[in-house]
Amino acid sequence: MLGFERKAEIATMLEESGMVDVTSLSGRFGVCRETIRRDLGELEREGVVKRTHGGAVLDLSAVKAHAEFPVAVREIQRQAEKLVICRRAASMIEDGDTVFMDNSSTTLYLLRYLPRGRRVCILTNSLKLILEAVRVGNPDIQLVCLGGEFKASNMSFSGAIPQRIGKDYYPGKAFMSCAGISERQMLADSSAAEVETKRLMIERSHEVVILADHTKFENVGQVFLADFTAIDCIVTDSGTDLKALAFLAGYGTKLVIAEAGT
Repeated sequence: MLGFERKAEIATMLEESGMVDVTSLSGRFGVCRETIRRDLGELEREGVVKRTHGGAVLDLSAVKAHAEFPVAVREIQRQAEKLVICRRAASMIEDGDTVFMDNSSTTLYLLRYLPRGRRVCILTNSLKLILEAVRVGNPDIQLVCLGGEFKASNMSFSGAIPQRIGKDYYPGKAFMSCAGISERQMLADSSAAEVETKRLMIERSHEVVILADHTKFENVGQVFLADFTAIDCIVTDSGTDLKALAFLAGYGTKLVIAEAGT
């Protein structure tokens, strides 16, 4: 297992139990304790944990301040599910499309599955996504940064500027994620600062696609994003309980299950 995979699993364990210890992690992953201490040190620098004697606890002050893990950690959480979801979602993007992609950790992986020769203009409020596009190096991707006030914890832009620039566009499709999906809360997010940009893109896009791994259906968010009537499609992974989502049919929201290898 690679280091980033260990860190992702440690982050998930912290979500569930709130604390971890070096000895148990060393046995679980089959690595020496010094390796685990190094992983915990990196997670501490990323604002996820506070080191304790023999282990670490979830840094609740940091998580509450940002309402989510830093983007560097979210990017590697449930990576396998995100890759499957994005492979399927990328097939929905056609040559010549103008699309909006938000600052979620999931949309980053969409760029990997856009084939060369398929010309796409991407609007985004995510610096992380822009940097990933540079790394991928696909010359057929045109990027438009919506700009705004920069938030370092998740490398995104928000405020009045992206609202003003965004009004110049009518994307064919919008791809975004959210903090939680439920029949009661509908779609909820974690950042009041960025939700207005996402709402604008939902309003102006011809088709809105939500990318959500199965854990999103167990979560609740702090800020209302949209109701299901505004969402055309939700792409999720095979770990999602389909029976629990039967209510989506009443809103006309299509549910797409992404399978590995498709």
